Amino acid sequence: MAWLHRHPCWAFALLGLSFLVFGAGTVNLALLLQLNFKLWLDAGWQAAMDGALRQLLELLASGYAAMAAYIVFKCCERALVERLTRRGHQD
Repeated sequence: MAWLHRHPCWAFALLGLSFLVFGAGTVNLALLLQLNFKLWLDAGWQAAMDGALRQLLELLASGYAAMAAYIVFKCCERALVERLTRRGHQD
């Protein structure tokens, strides 16, 4: 957080990047997880053998990566808002 406070331009760039990563990581994530679980229910263990287990693990990893990007986004947002509001009170 201290680095973000000292480098507002980089914090803004990182904010935008993390927003894009979060968006890309969550596009259709819920739908794909629902379809994966439906496949498991319909085909059983054979679905896992055909790649559904790998797909499920990839979807979960994508979800966690999106969550990490969201946390980075919120940290950058907080640093920038604190900097902007602190400066406004000093003027």
